[in-house]
Amino acid sequence: MSTLTGTPVATDAPASRRPRLSGMTWLVWRQHRAAYLTLLGASVLLLAWIVFQRHRMIDFLTGYGWPASGLDDLGTEFAPYAAAFGPVSAALGLIPVVLGVFVGAPLLAGDLEHGTAKLVAAQSASRTRWLATKLGLTALVLTASTGALSVAFGWWWAPVKGQTTVMDWTSGAAFDTTGPVPVALTLFTVVCGVAIGVVLRRTLTAMVVTFGFAVAAQLVWGELRLALGDVITVTTNKGVLAEDSFPVLPDAAHQIDQSYLTGGGELLGWSTCVESETEQARELCLKQADVVGWSVDYLPMSQMAGMQWLGAAILFALTAAVVAFLFLWGRKRLV
Repeated sequence: MSTLTGTPVATDAPASRRPRLSGMTWLVWRQHRAAYLTLLGASVLLLAWIVFQRHRMIDFLTGYGWPASGLDDLGTEFAPYAAAFGPVSAALGLIPVVLGVFVGAPLLAGDLEHGTAKLVAAQSASRTRWLATKLGLTALVLTASTGALSVAFGWWWAPVKGQTTVMDWTSGAAFDTTGPVPVALTLFTVVCGVAIGVVLRRTLTAMVVTFGFAVAAQLVWGELRLALGDVITVTTNKGVLAEDSFPVLPDAAHQIDQSYLTGGGELLGWSTCVESETEQARELCLKQADVVGWSVDYLPMSQMAGMQWLGAAILFALTAAVVAFLFLWGRKRLV
């Protein structure tokens, strides 16, 4: 009908306006999209598993009257649900090492080894912009994936957070997989891997060296983890042999050390007088040593969030320093 009257007929529908990558961002995404999509896809699968395990655990706890009733009487029936945390926390703990080796090390080393960096430098875009886009887009994907996994794992653990039989909050299984620590550890390891790749300029060599560095960094971090907290000391003065003589610590507190306390304020090792053959001999030995009570050093669980943020801040600062090195190096030697 419209043809007869001469009314024009629209033949093309208006193009849909969707956000699209362009320029340098599009180039970097196209170059590394396999790694980015693999990381995001694996994160989605792990998130789904965490959600499933959390709902499974909550169904079990609800059947026992949680949260109105405590969790101390669950016994061995809760063991399978507690054991489910182990494999997931182990997988999350490996993420910084794996991403440092397979994402960080090849990120620029591959371009330097195969001459892609020279091709980019010959274009109108500056090397600084190229480096910033590479690091920025990679950091965005890493932060989104590890941040989501950290939140989900913390959400799963929250109902049984105070149960040391599930996970000790000072261990890497809990401390390094919740809060800001996973993001900070991953970014630090990956950026250091990028720096190693830039210096060595060989992909395979950079991956091997980055693996060694990442493992060493994890070991050092594990040794320094407790130093982030403010150790609290509690003492008693009612002897050490009575049943109620040992100080009562907060729930889930991590005990660092314990010693005998003398009347003069000196500390003796808890093994003092342990060689006494009888209880009476031991009591006499302790009396001669002027032991009046216990001195116990511990970290309360209430410090966990503060310790995590302090540790993350240190890691973020180190990451920023490595990024500054990359930009200073890249201005002259990135081709």
